[in-house]
Amino acid sequence: MKISSTILHVIKMPLKAPFTTHLGTVSERKGIIIEVIDEDGIRGFGEGVAFSSPWYTEETVKTSLHVIEDFLIPLILNKEISHPEELLNILEPIRGNHMAKSALETAVWDLYAKRSGQPLSRLLGGTSESIPSGVVVATSSIAEALSQIENNLAEGYRRFKVKIQPGRDVELISEIRRQYPDLPLMADANSAYSLSDVDRLKALDEYNLMMIEQPLGFDDIIDHANLQKSIRTPICLDESIHSLEDARVAIELGSCKIINIKMGRVGGLIEAKRIHDYCQEKEIEVWAGGMIEFGISRAHNIALASLPGFTIPGDISSSSRFWEEDIILPEVIVENGYIKVPKEAGIGFDINQKRLREVTVLKKIYKN
Repeated sequence: MKISSTILHVIKMPLKAPFTTHLGTVSERKGIIIEVIDEDGIRGFGEGVAFSSPWYTEETVKTSLHVIEDFLIPLILNKEISHPEELLNILEPIRGNHMAKSALETAVWDLYAKRSGQPLSRLLGGTSESIPSGVVVATSSIAEALSQIENNLAEGYRRFKVKIQPGRDVELISEIRRQYPDLPLMADANSAYSLSDVDRLKALDEYNLMMIEQPLGFDDIIDHANLQKSIRTPICLDESIHSLEDARVAIELGSCKIINIKMGRVGGLIEAKRIHDYCQEKEIEVWAGGMIEFGISRAHNIALASLPGFTIPGDISSSSRFWEEDIILPEVIVENGYIKVPKEAGIGFDINQKRLREVTVLKKIYKN
């Protein structure tokens, strides 16, 4: 296939409700939608999941836009590509910028799957016909957290993740456990703690959590290994894992028992699959993380989570969890706690062109 043109859409939508962690509150989401078009007019879609501010990783919407249009698009425009895996070498001269690379790479995967007439999930090696769905509870209020859990339970979600930080952890988890003793529950710290907080983290052992996600530094692997020796609750690494090599080192050191795989964080579906395959070999559980994304990234995540190693419900919720109206058709729906894996070619969803136009704040077209 040969990419003849590329279209970038920067879009912006308000969330239905604020999403709060100790790093900040997200009330409005910007993102980048990439459209790659081949010589036959077939279109593939990807999504850049960087935030407007560099609080999750160093990338932002602005930096991703700069890297995509000034460096990545010139590398693929009018280039013959036989398979998306070739992008590993094609994009290698550009260091880092994983979310920018993932946006472009996932668009090429969608195009390739459509040209092949196969579902993206099948091309990746997915075997599941439906995936279990988890949800994130992110609020500064215990009462609001309980209300969110009750509402999401009614929708059938299979796993609940609660954002914690020092001073809003044991009391919150304790109250949730008091009201929901059997709830599949995990805690996400987003690097809010240090090793000096070991006693506070150890206190969470009694609440039968599935895991604590990224309790220590966002770039740490060694201190997590020491912490895991001190607590019973499994540690899950998120921000620390940017590549297969990071995953290998973390597993060798005993820094975690679970890994959260986000394709945007690791540079795309190819690296995400490599991490999945390695973790399967090492008997490390994995699950698919979310980025408050729009429907296109959500669709790619569904395909990824259909791989056999994804045994824990991921942060892949219904479109209505965040948006009044998504940019895909049909929207993602959770039924009895599960999301169906599309059987149509590519990501299996159409683009809601009317909605995409409504929320686009910048559009750029690139041709040779």
